[in-house]
Amino acid sequence: LPRNTYVMMAIIGCVTWTGAARYIRAEFYRLRNQDFVQSARAVGLPLRSILFRHMLPNGVTPVLVDSSFAIAAAILFEAVISYLGLGDLSQASWGRLLRDATGEAGAFQWWVAVYPGLAIFLTVLAYNLIGEALRDAIDPKLKKARV
Repeated sequence: LPRNTYVMMAIIGCVTWTGAARYIRAEFYRLRNQDFVQSARAVGLPLRSILFRHMLPNGVTPVLVDSSFAIAAAILFEAVISYLGLGDLSQASWGRLLRDATGEAGAFQWWVAVYPGLAIFLTVLAYNLIGEALRDAIDPKLKKARV
């Protein structure tokens, strides 16, 4: 396989799509048993109307929250792949910069690793905080239960 950005995105997508598919499936199974869907069935609405008018708008928001956590995981995954030397060698990456902190003789240069490590940490933390804020904004009952 050629080492470029598109191959890297394809690898990350192939590895992580199952978790997203499982989450979406579980969310729609949960919505299937909700009262508003049962009422729509009892009234006799067609399946297409139930899916697109009732289930999809209520199922998209938790998936959007989960996607912010998935973005953070993809950033970490890309950094690990680049750190291991399997990423695109022609482009700078945080993982590759961390790898470059290990000198030719194997001596670790901490001052070279501080900024890429801090950038990875802050970016992943920001996406996780965005995901938690979205979750709290969408479902305020969950926020009260966690405290």
